[in-house]
Amino acid sequence: MIVGDRILNKLKDFGLNSYEAKIWVALLSRGVSSAGELSDISNVPRSRAYDVLESLEKKGFIVMKIGKPIKYIAVKPVEVIERVKKTVKEEAETQAQLLDDVKKDDIFSQLESLYTNGVEIIEPSELSASLRDRVNVYNNLNKMINDAQESIELMTTEEGLIRKADALRKTLEKAKKRGVKLRIAAPITKKSAAAAEKLRQFGEVKDISSFKARFCIVDGKEITFSLIDDEKAIPAYDVGIWVCTEFFAKALQNMFNQVWDGKKAALLVKN
Repeated sequence: MIVGDRILNKLKDFGLNSYEAKIWVALLSRGVSSAGELSDISNVPRSRAYDVLESLEKKGFIVMKIGKPIKYIAVKPVEVIERVKKTVKEEAETQAQLLDDVKKDDIFSQLESLYTNGVEIIEPSELSASLRDRVNVYNNLNKMINDAQESIELMTTEEGLIRKADALRKTLEKAKKRGVKLRIAAPITKKSAAAAEKLRQFGEVKDISSFKARFCIVDGKEITFSLIDDEKAIPAYDVGIWVCTEFFAKALQNMFNQVWDGKKAALLVKN
């Protein structure tokens, strides 16, 4: 794969070093690939490829596909831009403006072309990914909610409810305007009562304290669920799983409905 130095140098504006830029561009051209394949394509030494992929995953440029052998999935450039933009805005408004300039550059069109023309379309039902770091979990939740057309079901903890009132507020507001039905089940305590009131602007919030779980179901097709107990999770090491499977989503949605209606669910995924 031959990519001009101008593209690789411009990717420094994304916060990538030379090896990260080469690996990401290589993955954009393939869509899904293993570390060994990406090392060969990008000319990045195999001894460095895994470290580089781990760094790109933490930055939100790629996701790891579950299975053996381990493979990696490229995130669309337009989604990457928004994720990096959000992170950089928290650090400095001037950096956010720089990213807006990148979106207008012809380099961005070339990256989009790499993804569109160099990738065989992958069926969403075949995709699953692990999400490491709570920032990446919430980035994925925001993307799911942005894409929601019919329904959103959220089950979370007391602390999770407080976080979501802030981190998901804008996307939930947009979802409400689109007519998406929202239901949130979580323990409502003195500590989380204010957050519950904020979220009630966008849908129904019910006090559920008998079950302990963290997951989000969108349109009965797509799920993100957390693997670690909220009380034990460290934000930087929090872990989530995203899957796009109607079969599993409907089963989890049925469990959510039973809990919502006050019935005993036959099966519950606890975390």
